[in-house]
Amino acid sequence: MQKSEKRLLEAKTKVLKALAHPTRLWITEKLEAGECCVNSLVEAIGADFSTVSKHLSVLKEAGILADEKRGKQVYYSLKVPCVLNFMSCVEEVIQNRINEQIDLLPKK
Repeated sequence: MQKSEKRLLEAKTKVLKALAHPTRLWITEKLEAGECCVNSLVEAIGADFSTVSKHLSVLKEAGILADEKRGKQVYYSLKVPCVLNFMSCVEEVIQNRINEQIDLLPKK
């Protein structure tokens, strides 16, 4: 494996790791509908401000989110909305796995 190939794989892994948490994935999917302020996310998630801020920081560091401060509020949006395009593929993998399990059941 070449160094450039390894760096690219590490960068991809960072994005996937950022999305590999239920709360961060929920935030990302929520922001697909449009930008949202931190307070709204805190309220919707039901977690404390520092926990939500940490999740937002991980997503921002991975290059998934952009932020904009407006007065005392910080608004977050998807930096690259296509990041969620692969979720339909993930759902297809899940459905395929379910179908495989169903096929294992005895036929009645």
